[in-house]
Amino acid sequence: MKNIKKIILFLTLIAAVLLFFTVFVHAFFYSPSTELTVPLAIDSTPQKPALIDSTPITIIIPALRINAVIQKVGITKKGAMAVPTNFTDTGWYKYGVVPGQQGSAIIAGHVNNGLSLPGVFAKLNQLTIGDDIYIVRKDGTTIHFIMTGSKSYAKDSATDLIFNDTSGSLLKLITCTGTWLPLQKTHDQRLVITAVLQK
Repeated sequence: MKNIKKIILFLTLIAAVLLFFTVFVHAFFYSPSTELTVPLAIDSTPQKPALIDSTPITIIIPALRINAVIQKVGITKKGAMAVPTNFTDTGWYKYGVVPGQQGSAIIAGHVNNGLSLPGVFAKLNQLTIGDDIYIVRKDGTTIHFIMTGSKSYAKDSATDLIFNDTSGSLLKLITCTGTWLPLQKTHDQRLVITAVLQK
């Protein structure tokens, strides 16, 4: 009986060491510094909100049980859209469209926290057409979007289609997907969810 307990204890210890090593390696090589390269043609001057204090502050996605803070993010030194400073918040591209205005309002979120634990948009790929997305604004109003589609793009491709789509009052949610690239410390694709404002 004692031998069985020792074996179980030993196996448990080995499993814990392996788990720690896996998490440590992923964290060491993980770099959440790049979401999407920003198109050169895009205007980097913040838009003036159509309404006073219409800055987005919270995103709510009932189907995924998401109720997350929206940070304002800009551009990194490498010319990429910056990302949220943590893995529970999302980031709105402040040099782009304000949610509710004509064009594509971009909100990004991490798929994981660099330690293999789920980030705010870990289940974004589970959204389906017709799902509701709500944006709460600083003025206390809430606007409603309906998901209309999803598509994955190579990391640095199709950015014009994502940032510069002016076919409606759109919300585009972005997170990482695809294969992990150890040398680049990022994933090779970006999942983009498109939603349309409901009036």
